[in-house]
Amino acid sequence: MSSTPHDPFYSSPFGPFYRRHTPYMVQPEYRIYEMNKRLQSRTEDSDNLWWDAFATEFFEDDATLTLSFCLEDGPKRYTIGRTLIPRYFSTVFEGGVTDLYYILKHSKESYHNSSITVDCDQCAMVTQHGKPMFTKVCTEGRLILEFTFDDLMRIKTWHFTIRQYRELVPRSILAMHAQDPQVLDQLSKNITRMGLTNFTLNYLRLCVILEPMQELMSRHKTYNLSPRDCLKTCLFQKWQRMVAPPAEPTRQPTTKRRKRKNSTSSTSNSSAGNASNSTGSKKKTTAANLSLSSQQGLGAIPNCSLNPGRDGDLCHSTAVTPSGQFKEKH
Repeated sequence: MSSTPHDPFYSSPFGPFYRRHTPYMVQPEYRIYEMNKRLQSRTEDSDNLWWDAFATEFFEDDATLTLSFCLEDGPKRYTIGRTLIPRYFSTVFEGGVTDLYYILKHSKESYHNSSITVDCDQCAMVTQHGKPMFTKVCTEGRLILEFTFDDLMRIKTWHFTIRQYRELVPRSILAMHAQDPQVLDQLSKNITRMGLTNFTLNYLRLCVILEPMQELMSRHKTYNLSPRDCLKTCLFQKWQRMVAPPAEPTRQPTTKRRKRKNSTSSTSNSSAGNASNSTGSKKKTTAANLSLSSQQGLGAIPNCSLNPGRDGDLCHSTAVTPSGQFKEKH
């Protein structure tokens, strides 16, 4: 029987690296390289389905993407969920970008039980703009990625902190319009804000409203409810979670051990037995009086003493009357 390419002992005539291997664990940086290649394969006809497939390939179902930067009016921080990530990448190209890729330099990797963290302090997001003019924008910052430690190795968290950016215009374009001051003035103006286009910034501002509404939209899509009913249901469930008491941990029942009673000697005389019987009967009478006084609204405080009382009792009690006075009972 001849060997086939599916045979593990198959030797390819083109060398050992020609045969395709089964899926294996790759370096996290290689996943960014694969993502860059996928973005380069985008065409003008790429629709929402293409972007959804792109996000499914490289991002987990519960992934989050965070961007932090500082504008003229102060620092900004935007965090979007998995359902809004495809639209974020598509808005980058809708703003006039023709090419997008990421460059990671001197990144550090740390392995955990179920994830791999990549911390790159020298990350560059490079975008090539075709309009309004031909410009190359290099956005530099710190990129922290968390990958799942499995065969797919998809991104769980994406946090890009932008520090600075540069817009590069070719010298040839400047030489062509050297005699036109209006064009030179237009070329001197920035086409991005911290390396992000106006399309992307407007979408991030919109996500501040869209992100809290993801639960409503998901419920509407699943149960086909009206927006008002979806809002009522979500609010009722949140109210139930707030009102419901926290679950108490189950306690194991403790088993009590019965103590052994010491057997009395059978050789005790009858007089000692009669004395103990009389003492026991008087104790029972005192306990009955205490219970009766407690039922009548009197608080009885037992006061036992080794010294005998008036009638030879070992115990007497003090009762508290409803008026607050103390009364001694025997």
